[in-house]
Amino acid sequence: MPTFTRDTHIFRDEDMLRDDYQPQSIMAREAELSAYKTALQPVINGAQPRNVFLYGKTGVGKTAVSRYLLEQLQQDSAQYDDVSLSVFWLNCTNLSSSYQVAVNLVNTLRPAEDQISTTGYPQQRVFDLLYEELDAVGGTVLIVLDEIDHIGTDDEILYEIPRARSNGYLTATKPGVIGISNDFGFRDNLSPKVKDTLCEEEIHFSPYNAPELEAILDRRAEGALFDDATESGVLALCAAIAAQDTGSARQALDLLYQAGELARAASHDKITKDDVHEARNKLERSQIEHGMRELTRHGHLSLVAVLQLALESGGPFRVRDIYPQYRTISEQSDIDPLVRRRMHDHLADLAMLGILDRRSRNEGRSGGQYYEYEFAVGLNLVANVVSDFEALTLPRRVVELIQSME
Repeated sequence: MPTFTRDTHIFRDEDMLRDDYQPQSIMAREAELSAYKTALQPVINGAQPRNVFLYGKTGVGKTAVSRYLLEQLQQDSAQYDDVSLSVFWLNCTNLSSSYQVAVNLVNTLRPAEDQISTTGYPQQRVFDLLYEELDAVGGTVLIVLDEIDHIGTDDEILYEIPRARSNGYLTATKPGVIGISNDFGFRDNLSPKVKDTLCEEEIHFSPYNAPELEAILDRRAEGALFDDATESGVLALCAAIAAQDTGSARQALDLLYQAGELARAASHDKITKDDVHEARNKLERSQIEHGMRELTRHGHLSLVAVLQLALESGGPFRVRDIYPQYRTISEQSDIDPLVRRRMHDHLADLAMLGILDRRSRNEGRSGGQYYEYEFAVGLNLVANVVSDFEALTLPRRVVELIQSME
């Protein structure tokens, strides 16, 4: 008897529920598709492309719609002899400056054996190399900068590329930039000259509502799951949870996928509502763990300080209790501690991420108003994460807890 056999009850094609799956049609985004198509029309006419700025929360279809429409645009433009269209994508998640974006664009345009170093060049030299590569491509070039908000306020690249032709840096190429951002405030922080160029066309992607999410899940489940793989109400429950939280199709799809994996692991024939609730809890724990790992250095120090107190006396704790522990751990780790007010900001971040519970207390004139903090997640989960904080000197009680888990 073989060790592995193919699924026959839950997943028909689980890849259709994954992050990188590109649907053949787009649902519940008719207005955005129409506006986007209008913005791209100059390309098919052989004119200078417009610059487009898309914004909205994670998982609301910005990237999926972009990939769908740009693929259609490339196919349709191929029938016109006077249109030569190239599309290049760059995800800016790990990039924090215009210099880094420019270097990565150069390397995106160049073959693997001719890449340039990520450091060591003057910025203008990198821009010059970028213009050379763009002009070598020729025709119309659309550059898609996904997660562009990660570059912060260093937005010079967003001015340079759209203006490169009019400024005489390009002669054979007509460039256009499509910026995609999850940060609603990123546009407001752009310099005025960049707003005038990048934001020629702005398209806002609002969160999906529950019926829209259920329709998306229903369409995706047709191919991803076997017939009768879900009990009644499962798709509606996934849609309702995601709509109430983020309005994200990605969250709804992740819930269904995780619930399916739980049902498969238990050798069940159907995904149940209980599987969805368990999947929700599992995904929330994963998100919280990721949030802890992504904190700044001082966020990590604040987290460890509260963990030490929780191990010693349970909680809840005031800032006046936490700050001395934070200072001690900072000094033992050879890190300059922040002032109390700034450390308090990191506690507020931990509460916002769902790692800590924060409650306001008011003792009137005698005690005043203050906040109390305690963990909203299990201490073992926190200890598992902080065990990877290599730059910090962990308190003895925290080390003992970590060792007891091994």
